[in-house]
Amino acid sequence: MGMMDAVQLFFKRYTDFQGRSRRAEYWWVYLFNLIIILVLYMIMIFIGGMAQGEMNILGILCMIIILLYSLAVLIPGLAIAFRRMHDRDMSAWWLLLGLIPYLGGIILLVMFALPGTAGPNKFGPDPKGGLGPTAAATFE
Repeated sequence: MGMMDAVQLFFKRYTDFQGRSRRAEYWWVYLFNLIIILVLYMIMIFIGGMAQGEMNILGILCMIIILLYSLAVLIPGLAIAFRRMHDRDMSAWWLLLGLIPYLGGIILLVMFALPGTAGPNKFGPDPKGGLGPTAAATFE
């Protein structure tokens, strides 16, 4: 799965809190959003005048775009986080760990980086199309 496939799927399933999402889907979308925000921040700081202490119209426009983009990806971001937790066969309630300063974010980072459950789980079929541990052992 490439970045563009993951981003298309991200916006296609923007309100889908059910099912599962692979690690690749989650991290490609994370990288895409990070790049968009960083580029806008760089424009705001260097071209928008924020580095000089006075923002011009371009800096203000970038700030508004950052705010609107952040709002636009808030719900889809929560949805993909839910699906990522489901892929680990965990309830989305675990996302509340993110409210714990520092430690919660680190724990979630590790959870998002770990592989999902092989084969189907209570949240749906394996997004990789795997048949479970017995099939994996057969083809090793």
